[in-house]
Amino acid sequence: MTDTDTDTDTDTDTDTDTDTRTDPRTHPDPDAEKSADTDIVYAYAVLRRTPEAARAVADLRGVAGEPIHLLDFADGTSDSTDDGTPVLAAAVGPVPAADFDEAPLKTNLEDLSWLEATARAHHAVVAPLTGRGIAVLPLRLVTVYRDEDRVRQALDARRDDFLPLLDRVTGHVELGVKIYAAPDNAPPEQEAAQGKRLGAGRAYLAGRRRHKRTAEDAWQAATQAAAHISETAGALAVDRVVHRPQSGDLAGPAPGPNVSNDAYLVPEDHVDDFRTRVLAAAEEFPGAHVDVTGPWAPYSFALPSEPVA
Repeated sequence: MTDTDTDTDTDTDTDTDTDTRTDPRTHPDPDAEKSADTDIVYAYAVLRRTPEAARAVADLRGVAGEPIHLLDFADGTSDSTDDGTPVLAAAVGPVPAADFDEAPLKTNLEDLSWLEATARAHHAVVAPLTGRGIAVLPLRLVTVYRDEDRVRQALDARRDDFLPLLDRVTGHVELGVKIYAAPDNAPPEQEAAQGKRLGAGRAYLAGRRRHKRTAEDAWQAATQAAAHISETAGALAVDRVVHRPQSGDLAGPAPGPNVSNDAYLVPEDHVDDFRTRVLAAAEEFPGAHVDVTGPWAPYSFALPSEPVA
């Protein structure tokens, strides 16, 4: 959960949730029959219930322009339980079933314009919370529930997962590090001069060999850079998630193929140092281009860690 890096680079997967993340297509909901004008609940993030969190969501609007509020299953009189455990809450908003129920949602998820607009609106709820220093666990894009009771059940069922994760991300943000192979192609005037010396045919073949060699050199430099930079970045971060390298439109206006695409969980007060030192380490590899993105909400760290391949 991305370099939107959102991606957002945040690299966010789409998903629909009911109850504790069961798929309504494989576990039919007995209450699935809903009229088109009935709202269902869109959940954006899990967080601790605090007065600051309540104030932070008060002015937010969600993917359907709906007002956002905090929802929890406690009695509402305290921000912790009798044993001192923080009360979990979810940032939620009512969205029309006509757009977010199972059948219309399946169609909408195939509409790239709708999906992009929804992703941006989803991020616009999560990002301001992180910007105010509130620890959040962003939920997957299009996490919807039939009603608020289902959200409460999910919070209760996953309390033992959510609380340690919130402790882990408190005081931290996500930074993305993308490394690209960047061939250093000869300038046009240099190739033109070589063409005059060798003739068109020989110059073409020489250019092809040079470009291939340059691309291979750049790829090798980029992979070496990735190994070196992951060491540097890893020493400055408390956690790392390896994402699949991006290609096509997801890679953006990159100078070459994306070799690595990693996310790091970094203390908020070390963001500038992280960026400076990672980019300095990248200068040792002229065949590689490095982008450091963020800070983002901890999309990549909202689920338990998995071993790094």
